[in-house]
Amino acid sequence: MAKPATRQGLVDYCLRQLGAPVLEINVDDDQVDDLVDDAIQLFNERHFDGVERMYLKYKLTQDDIDRGKANNKDGSANTVGIVTTTGTSTNVSGLGTVTSNWYESSNFIQVPDSVVGIEKIFKFDTSAISNGMFSVKYQLFLNDVAFNLGYNGLLSYSMTKSYLEDIDMMLTTDKQVRYNKRQDRLYLDIDWGSENADTFIILDCYRALDPNTFTGVYNDTFLKKYLTILIKRQWGLNMMKFTGTKLPGGIELNGRQYYEDAERELEDIKQRMSLEYELPPLDLIGW
Repeated sequence: MAKPATRQGLVDYCLRQLGAPVLEINVDDDQVDDLVDDAIQLFNERHFDGVERMYLKYKLTQDDIDRGKANNKDGSANTVGIVTTTGTSTNVSGLGTVTSNWYESSNFIQVPDSVVGIEKIFKFDTSAISNGMFSVKYQLFLNDVAFNLGYNGLLSYSMTKSYLEDIDMMLTTDKQVRYNKRQDRLYLDIDWGSENADTFIILDCYRALDPNTFTGVYNDTFLKKYLTILIKRQWGLNMMKFTGTKLPGGIELNGRQYYEDAERELEDIKQRMSLEYELPPLDLIGW
């Protein structure tokens, strides 16, 4: 019982922490469900144990390529995925109506809602320096290393490979990607005209843990305490309307005290979240 492994088990644990069944916790089941969802969302988005690093594979479809190459109004091909979306008109004194057209990219693929962050897309490597058995890297290894496996051979290969990668970086720029969690869209700023259907890309990303699959989430120390405080605050908020009401025996309800105590506890646990449960942001180095 002290180690909840289900959603209801977590709720029952939190209610017991507040005094149930000795005390009646005046919070509706629907309110509790909302609070559980809020607590799990915070856990997934802020807690370092709330996500897992994943390598997700996606196969480009012809629809993705056609949308990325979105045609212009005149029907001509547009390989950078820019389409006209809106036009705004403004009346300017002495100039009449001024119309401005705004554009946005359509070169995106839909990402699962469980993905909360994307580190990078593995490089779209089509350069002659590193692609195929006739590439410079392959021939270099075959000729200079395969028949000379001594220390000098490996050192020479490593230095030459680094030099070739520098050339590749200068001549072949990395493809740009953009992603925002609230959109669930991964924008690929690439030349879609050079892509082929059924080509795979690999996302280095972070995916939120599904507590229904990984039931250990329900037993997380932070989640149990955080949800208990949320229910306590809701309890106090519900009881505030009865402030001043006298019960038999002269007892007076004081929902505001419950609410204010919960607010202080929430402030404390949010500070602890930043210090103990959340990965610190990287320091900015240089200019």
